[in-house]
Formats: sequence, structure tokens, C-alpha cells
Amino acid sequence: MKQLIKSAKVIDKNSPYNGKVLDILIENGNIIMIGTNLKLESNDIEIIDNDGQCVSPGWFDMRVNFNDPGFEYKETIDTGIEAAKIGGFTGVAVMPSTNPSIHTKSVVEYLINSSKGKTVDIHPFGALSTKQEGKDLSEMYDMFTSGAVAFTDDKNAIKDSGLMLRAIMYAKNFGGLVVSFPFDEALAHNGQMNESEMSASLGLKGIPSLSEEVIIMRDLELAKYADARIHFTCISTAHSVELIRKAKTNGIKVTADVCINNLVLDESYLSGFDSNYKYLPPLRSKKDIEALKRGLKDGTIDVICSDHTPENVEHKKCEFEHAANGSIGLETFFGLANKYLSDTLSMEELIDKICYNPRILLGIPVPNIKEGIHANLTVFNPDLEWTFKESDIRSKSRNTPFINTVLKGKAIRVIN
Repeated sequence: MKQLIKSAKVIDKNSPYNGKVLDILIENGNIIMIGTNLKLESNDIEIIDNDGQCVSPGWFDMRVNFNDPGFEYKETIDTGIEAAKIGGFTGVAVMPSTNPSIHTKSVVEYLINSSKGKTVDIHPFGALSTKQEGKDLSEMYDMFTSGAVAFTDDKNAIKDSGLMLRAIMYAKNFGGLVVSFPFDEALAHNGQMNESEMSASLGLKGIPSLSEEVIIMRDLELAKYADARIHFTCISTAHSVELIRKAKTNGIKVTADVCINNLVLDESYLSGFDSNYKYLPPLRSKKDIEALKRGLKDGTIDVICSDHTPENVEHKKCEFEHAANGSIGLETFFGLANKYLSDTLSMEELIDKICYNPRILLGIPVPNIKEGIHANLTVFNPDLEWTFKESDIRSKSRNTPFINTVLKGKAIRVIN
């Protein structure tokens, strides 16, 4: 079977064809010819031809939950892969919050084997501590040799500074990456939203910015002491950006990601007590959003992720105080990022944040658009305006605040 992508603008800074409008011929999974007005006399060929289409190396989401094993009522590997495909992703990193958690090599191997032969590659994050209990280090090296690309306890933030230091130093020995979710639960004190005048007016307990920033300060000092890498996930405050910017300037080996929700939504959306807007970290202020955007532009923040978090209806349609955090996000990711960040990032810069940088951080080969190599591509239209409907959801869960939202930009096809 052959596939011919017609008249697509190439977005790939590592390709000699970057910025050119070309045809790309794929046969048996490999790019065999790139040129202008390619004509093939064959019935066994699929033509991919859409007005305004672009093609880039396949996108990668560095933070998703597929809930398998253990919570398949929220999401399965198959439904998660379908959501990723429709969103334009050819690779994802799955979080370890499963049952059992991803804290042994056998669970890592199960997830990797489950994605073999599928369009979307799954790269597991291993749990940093056994069962994500925050007490003892997990089998980090065994998981690393089996394919785990990083180590984190997901949003079970590490309270024990000694445990975090041991993890950073141990991972350094074999080139592993420790991912810190910066959240001090004691300072957050069962908060429900960003601590501000709005939280006071709504009568909801606030989560102060300090609960994030104090852990960033701690872990930056630990990374400096160990002369080792640290990655912060889901940063959300202006001061967090400043702390990481200063640390990078001072030579600390730090990287960071931000969730798309914290870039496009602010705390005002909680005025109606809609639990679909309940996140951790919480939606912050407009001032924080502007600081996050500046951090993306100047390279302080390396990656944008979806934080795809499926939840069943019982966990979301309940009293706000008892509702679970998070929403699904794979299907809406690009339409949101392209719509709300176009004044901050060029298309090439956006592709950096969702294609190159996450793979580089995790030590995963970066796809390329050249002849003679494996095809790992996302075909997309950045100018297409469309309304996200419930029928567009491929995830098993439906928790999202974006139904009936007009988005800009959509993936047309993924090839991997």
C-alpha cells in the first residue's frame, strides 16, 4: 500500500525541505520520494490532499493517563490510542497512576507490548517510589532497561526531600530523568481552586501559589547539590517561571512543561462551579498565564502537554468540593494551542514544544522528514476553524469543558 501526501507545507527544522510545499510518497511505512507534482500510475495508492495542509514529524504528548491496568472504566489503551490519533499524536508518555502502578519492569513491558503494531507509540513513566507511596525507591534501573523513559509519582507529590535527593542521584548514574510535580499538600490544605479574591468570593478553599513554588525551590537546590537533571511538570505560576528561568541561567540542569489548560483558561471560569474546570494545578490568574506564555517564548518552558485525565461521570458530576481534578485533552489539544498561542509562538516554535523537545528530554529518537527513513508524520491544517462536539471524542470518558468550543487548527491524519 502506498500513500501520497499532496501539496503539504513541510514544518520540520531538521529537514532540508523545511518551509517548502511538496508531495511525499510513502510505501511500506517508509518515505521513498519527496518532490513537486509527483504523479503515480497505480490503483493501490491513497491520496491525502486537503487545502492548506501542512506536515510535520509526528507530535508527542509528554503527559497522558491511559488508566490501564486497573482503571479501564475510565480509559483503555485502545481508546486512549484512538484519542491520541484523532488529536494528531504518534507518541505519548503515560503516567504511572494505574493499579498496580507502573513500579516494576513487568508493568512497563506490558504497556510497551500493548502498543506494538499500533499507530501511537506508548512510552511509560515509571513510578519513582514503590506503589507511589513516597516511602521507598522503586525498581528504577530495572524499569529503565525495560523501556521506562522517566520517573515520577505523578501528582502524588514527593514529600520526603531525602527520597527525592536519592532518586535524583540514583537516576543520574544511568541517565534517567526524574520528573517532579511541584505541590506541597500541607500548604494547599484541601484547596479547591487558586487562592485569590475570587476563591474568597466563591467561598472555596484556595491553593496558594506558594504550594507550587516552595517545592520548585527545594528540588532546584537538590538538583544543584547532586549536579543532576530535574524536570518540573505542570507548572502554573508566574513565580515558578521566574525561578526556573533563573536556575537555567545559573547552570542548573532543569527543564519544565506546562499543561494546555493552564495556558488557555483562568480562574474566572470557575464562577459557575462547573467541575469540568477543576484542575490540579488549579487554573490561575491572567497574570500567571501571561508569564507562562513568556516562559514558552524564551525557552524557560520546554514542553506543552495535554495532561489528558479521563474520569467517569460519577467522579465529575458531583459537588465541586468532591469532584475529581482534570479533563480529557488529546482531541482538543492542537486546536486550543494553535488558537490561543498564535500570538506567542510561531508554528515552528509550537512544533518544537510538541514534537522535538519532549522526545529529546526523554531520550526518544526524533522523527524527520527525509527520503529513505521511517514515516512518523502528522498531517494537519492550522487554519481550519471547527467546533468541538461530543461526537468528536474518542476517549472512553467525556469530562471536558470544551464541548461546543470553536477551535482553530486540526490534525487530518497521522502516519506511523
